[in-house]
Amino acid sequence: MPHPLFILNGSNLNLLGRREPELYGTTTLAQIRSACESLATELGLACDFRQTNHEGVLVDWIQEAFEKDAAVIINPAGFSFGRVPVLDALKMIRRPVVEVHLTNIHRRPPPYTESLVSQAATGVICGLGPVGYLLAVRAVAEALKA
Repeated sequence: MPHPLFILNGSNLNLLGRREPELYGTTTLAQIRSACESLATELGLACDFRQTNHEGVLVDWIQEAFEKDAAVIINPAGFSFGRVPVLDALKMIRRPVVEVHLTNIHRRPPPYTESLVSQAATGVICGLGPVGYLLAVRAVAEALKA
């Protein structure tokens, strides 16, 4: 039976491909989803890919991942910076948690430089664009083998 993997996306990521393409590129979230689902299936993971603009919904989904003993890949977007409820929910996850950012948040101006969510992450991938999601899926698959 495939291990559950939640790929959770935060605010404004539904507009990828149209929102600040000079910063985030032209790849849409639907394209990222398709690539992630294909790779997850290939690697024996059951991928549940979601996006929300609402912090409480994101917290509910993280709690659902906890209940299902799922690994989590999260691009918290704007919820990265000072969002304690998201951090607290992620601390409950027993499987790998990989934080993904399309841009290199360490090269961005404040307030985009320090993710509070990173405190709960097993690992962080940032600055590699959409391929970061695929690297995260591979990292989760490897970690679950151990």
